[in-house]
Amino acid sequence: MSYQAFARDDLGFTTRQLHAGYDPGEHYRSKAVPIYQTAAFELGDYDRCLRLFEYAEEGHSYVRFSNPTNEVLEKRMASLENGAAAVSFGSGMAAISSTLLNLLGQGDEIIAVKTLYGGSTKLFENTFPAYGITTKFVEDESNIEDYEKLITDRTKVIYVEALGNPGMNVIDLEAVGELAHAHGIPVVIDNTFATPYLFRPLEHGADIVCYSATKYLAGHGTVIAGVVVEKGYFDYLSGRFPQFESYYRENVNFIGAETLRREMFTKRLRAQFLTDLGGHMSPQTAFYVLQGLETLSLRMERHVENAQKIAEYLDGHEKVKEVNYPGLPSSPYYELGKKYFPKGPGAILGVRIKGGLEAALAVLEKVQIFDYMVNVGDAKSLIVHPASSTHYGHPADEQEAAGVYPDTLRLSVGIEDAEDLIADLAQALG
Repeated sequence: MSYQAFARDDLGFTTRQLHAGYDPGEHYRSKAVPIYQTAAFELGDYDRCLRLFEYAEEGHSYVRFSNPTNEVLEKRMASLENGAAAVSFGSGMAAISSTLLNLLGQGDEIIAVKTLYGGSTKLFENTFPAYGITTKFVEDESNIEDYEKLITDRTKVIYVEALGNPGMNVIDLEAVGELAHAHGIPVVIDNTFATPYLFRPLEHGADIVCYSATKYLAGHGTVIAGVVVEKGYFDYLSGRFPQFESYYRENVNFIGAETLRREMFTKRLRAQFLTDLGGHMSPQTAFYVLQGLETLSLRMERHVENAQKIAEYLDGHEKVKEVNYPGLPSSPYYELGKKYFPKGPGAILGVRIKGGLEAALAVLEKVQIFDYMVNVGDAKSLIVHPASSTHYGHPADEQEAAGVYPDTLRLSVGIEDAEDLIADLAQALG
């Protein structure tokens, strides 16, 4: 048997999304990744137990820490992102919150943009302050000086989204990365809307990538899941992160200096936050995400193709006030979109309807193929009113900063026939 595709990082993206990280020879030669539906694993003997709990040996003991099914997903995502390591979580918000708690402590600060998913903004504004963590929001995400003037000795992370939700704004991510790294600060990017097929943030200034794997990675609206991928070799021993210095001293003799330098963020994330807070992904969920990953590139090609056609149709419609999509020449993010998303800037559209809230709600009532749901990234097309759902409860000025108005609808364009989707929108707009 000469099969080695699971270990080859030189293979193309679509090949790796099918093979990376899974050696059938280690799993009774099952071609499909098995679901290890168990709560725990045999420790073997006393000495091996010690090695596992000292992290001196890779292996599995209790599923709240790791599972072979999840491990395949993590290795595959690290390969697709060209990262060092990954950790899977039970949801996208678990991935985001655990990532930031790994970087931050009492008295520390986040720099974030205003054009975020409403759940992330609420986390920053409502939850983290109780832990002594504050967030400073950039006034103009397109002006790098607005980021720089917020940096202090307590700044531990700059957090942005690759494609804003739902305004679909694009930030000059390389410029943000250069600024952050000049100050010894890591950059965390939520890449949910783009996926590693359309954009790999680790190649453009990011140090950590977060996903709601619920969306395009799984692709079929069947599971809630999250993933975090680390680039590796960020200098967490610079003096800015005392928690990592302590972790390094406590574990270097067991794990090894080179491994810690390469993936210290991931090691600590798993040991302290995945395990202690219990936000693990079930192996059944990991299996479903892996099934989705196998067709990711094919689906994203169709998603983007459909989204471009629909954006062009709506951009010229007499009853549409504005279409937010970086693939349109009329978009202020068109040039950055071409730079960072040469395969297409995703398949989410923010659409403002002429006639205000009443007209927007009328469209929601009339669509027959687009389904009224809060999710995105499904193979099926979805539509929602963000002001009353994803960004509900935010003050009007915060909603507007995120590109959310009473007349805004968010479209998640699926992989149906584009002609059917356009006809559905045409009859709904009237």
